[in-house]
Amino acid sequence: MAKRTPQPDEIDLHGLRHKPALAFVRETLAQRENQQGSFSLTIITGNSTVLQERIFQEILEKTYYTFYIPSWNLGQIIVENIEL
Repeated sequence: MAKRTPQPDEIDLHGLRHKPALAFVRETLAQRENQQGSFSLTIITGNSTVLQERIFQEILEKTYYTFYIPSWNLGQIIVENIEL
């Protein structure tokens, strides 16, 4: 099966170790915030609940972003930043 190409509003962490994956998430969030005020970003983590927890604790909980794991796909995190 061919690997799916990530869309502009998502990042795929499959195949990355935790440290580079966390750095990639930080870098992507910083770029999105600088480029555009409001954004929505889907972080594809796959089945790694450990990586999801690290993203929550080490990155997202220290921000003002809204974030959640959708019930329809437990292998991703949706991050939103809404500026009014």
